[in-house]
Amino acid sequence: MTNQEKADRLATITKIAERQKREKATALRMAKLKASSKTFTKRAPKKKRDFMEIPKESNMYQWTDASKYAKEYYGETMYETTRYDNDWD
Repeated sequence: MTNQEKADRLATITKIAERQKREKATALRMAKLKASSKTFTKRAPKKKRDFMEIPKESNMYQWTDASKYAKEYYGETMYETTRYDNDWD
């Protein structure tokens, strides 16, 4: 190994060591920031909202008659797409 190669190798090792020190210092700073931010981000507990009782088995937005719903909201489009359905039998 020549003197120039040895000097280049030492310079590379020094450069890597400095980068690792910077990365370690950055990681420590980030850990401190995360720890300090946890104290500020705690939320108050949610209030229980039990002022309205809705029965589980009923859904007031549910249509009980599918054909009536389709006719009212999709009318002509539904008719045009389903009128040939029975021709395949």
